[in-house]
Amino acid sequence: MVTLFVASFPLAPLFALLNNIIEIRLDAKKFVMELRRPIAAKAKDIGIWYNLLRGLSKVAVIVNAFVISFTSDFIPRLVYQYMYSLDGTMHGFVNHTLSYFNVIDFQPGTDPLQPGHLGHNVYTCRYKDYREPPSSSTPYELSKEFWAVLAARLAFVVVFQNVVMLMSDFVDWLIPDIPKDISLQMHKEKILMVELFMKEEQGKRLAARDNHNQDNCNSPSSATQTPPQPRSRTGTHAAGWENRHKQPEANTAPIYKL
Repeated sequence: MVTLFVASFPLAPLFALLNNIIEIRLDAKKFVMELRRPIAAKAKDIGIWYNLLRGLSKVAVIVNAFVISFTSDFIPRLVYQYMYSLDGTMHGFVNHTLSYFNVIDFQPGTDPLQPGHLGHNVYTCRYKDYREPPSSSTPYELSKEFWAVLAARLAFVVVFQNVVMLMSDFVDWLIPDIPKDISLQMHKEKILMVELFMKEEQGKRLAARDNHNQDNCNSPSSATQTPPQPRSRTGTHAAGWENRHKQPEANTAPIYKL
């Protein structure tokens, strides 16, 4: 509520700041000395409150723009100075904001009870509004000055909102929530974490591949059995030649005569 109507009471933010400081100190003393200390929980930021405060700040800018535009003479003064003033000053501004009213147009029962106390007869009155005089073809209708002031007020709302939003975005860019060096350090840490994760994944894949190969080598179905080698022809001929030469030696036994 303070930010919504700060244009009406400019000191409201100061009193709100003092009130928040006092409340924070009192709550801190109460949590530390009178109540059980709560369990601390790690949080990245203020969560959904960030979006709520950001939206509230945007609504506050629009509300303050309407308050400045429609509850003050700031816009009518500018319109008179740059559009209707003959010498570019504020001379005649009050007369410009007053319209004429004919006293004979009072509805029955609404006219003054004792108009004679003024000391003279009154035929016309002045009131603050932008309306046509009684002598015009459309008496008491909204005049062109009213629509000019209304257009200027709406234009001021649009310009004020965009200027404040641009300034707030520029300040956010100039003073970021996270300093640049910390942001770079966080980016480097993220890159190192990704590289470490990739190395771990690669090591797991290599270990799984080695285990698979070792299981294939130790399984009986996949054991390599050496098939019988066929005898070569040269080996067969050599064995036959040796047998031929050995047979006569076996038959040549000593003969004794009787």
